Amino acid sequence: MGTHNINFSEQFEFTGKVKTLSIVGIILGALAIGYGFFAGDKVMHERTFANLLLMAYYFACVCMSGTFFLAVQYVAQAGWSASILRVPQAMAKTLPIAAVILIVVISAGLYTHNLYHHWHADGLTDPNSANYDSIIAGKSVFLNVPFFLGRQVVFLGVYSIFSIMFVKFSYNEDLAGGLNSYRKSFKNACIFLVIYGFTTPIFAFDTVMSLEAHWFSTMFGWYNFAAMWVSSLATIAIIIILLRRAGYMQWVNNSHLHNLGQFIFGFSIFWTYVWFAQFLLIYYANMPEETIYFYKRFEYYKFWFFLNLAMNFLAPVLLLMDRDNKRTDVKLLFVSIVVLLGHWVDYYQMIMPGAVEDGHNGFGIIEIGTAIGFVGLFTFTVLTSLSKKPLIAKNHPLLQESLHHQL
Repeated sequence: MGTHNINFSEQFEFTGKVKTLSIVGIILGALAIGYGFFAGDKVMHERTFANLLLMAYYFACVCMSGTFFLAVQYVAQAGWSASILRVPQAMAKTLPIAAVILIVVISAGLYTHNLYHHWHADGLTDPNSANYDSIIAGKSVFLNVPFFLGRQVVFLGVYSIFSIMFVKFSYNEDLAGGLNSYRKSFKNACIFLVIYGFTTPIFAFDTVMSLEAHWFSTMFGWYNFAAMWVSSLATIAIIIILLRRAGYMQWVNNSHLHNLGQFIFGFSIFWTYVWFAQFLLIYYANMPEETIYFYKRFEYYKFWFFLNLAMNFLAPVLLLMDRDNKRTDVKLLFVSIVVLLGHWVDYYQMIMPGAVEDGHNGFGIIEIGTAIGFVGLFTFTVLTSLSKKPLIAKNHPLLQESLHHQL
C-alpha cells in the first residue's frame, strides 16, 4: 500500500445517528435502573445492583484491556498495529470515567448491603453474634471495607494513570516527532505490564469472586483476565470495521483484520482452557464447599451456563478457524459481536448467583436496559475521545511497517 493517498490529519466526526443513538441508549439505561430501584422489592434492588456491577465491571475491564493492548504493542515493538493504535487509545482514555463509575457502584452496593453481603453483613466476624461465620472471620483481614475499597481505588487509579500517560506520549509524538516519546512509552509499558500482571487477578478476586466469599479459586483471576482481554480485542475489531465502513481508516487492510482475528481465536481457546481447568478440578475433587459454586449455576442458571460455552468457545473457534474468515470484515464483525455478547453472559453467570438471592434469576427490563445504557455510555465516551485527535499516529516510528502490513 502506498502512503501518498493517506490523509495523516484525518479525524473522526462524532455526529449524527451514532451520537443520537448513544445518548438514547444512556437515557434508556437510566430509566431501567430507576425502574429497578423505585418499582421493585428487595430482590429487584439486588438485581439492579448486580446488573450495575456487571456492566460497570465490563466497562472498566474493556477499557483496562485497551491500555493493556497498547502496552503489549510497545513492549513487543510491534509494527503491524502502529496504524490502529488510536482506537485502543480512545478506550484507554475513557478508563478514568469507567473506574469512577465502578467504584461508585461498589461503594453504593456496600453501603446498602445489596452487594458483597456474603462477607459484609452485621455480626459475621463477631464470635458473640448469632451470625458469626468462622470462615469469613478468617478472611476479614483481607475482606474488610476500608482495605477492599482502598485496593479498588489504588488498582483502578494506577491503571488510569498509565492509560493517560500512553495517550499523552502518543499525542506528543505527533507534535514533536523523534523517538523520545516512543522510548518513554516502551519504558512505562514494561512497568505497567508487571503491575498489571500481579494486580488484575486480585482485582477480579475482589470485584467478582468475593461476591461468594466462602468459595475461592486461584484460577479465577486468569479466567477473568482472558475474558476481559478477548472482549477488548473484539471491541477494537468492531470499532475499526465500522469506521472503515463509514469511510475512515482506509489504510487498514485485511492483514490487520487477520491479526485481530488470530488474537480473538487464540484467546478464546485460552479462556476455554482456564474455564475447563477450573471446572474439572472442582468436579474431580468433589468437595461440597467447592462444588456449591457450580451447583448454583446448574440449578438456577443452566441455560446461561451452556450458552456461555457456545458463544465464547464454539462460535469463535468454528467461525475463525478458517483463514479467510479472519480476513473478511463481515464474518469477523459477526464473531466479535457474538464474543462481546458472550462475555456479557459470562459475567452474568459469574455475578448473579452470588449477588441475588437463590432462585430469583429473573431476566427482563433491568438486565436489557442496564446493558443498553452502558453500551450507549461506552460508545459516547470512546467515540468522543476518538474524535479529538487524528485517527493515525503519524510520527510512530513503525508506522510505515503497519501501512505496508501484509500476511
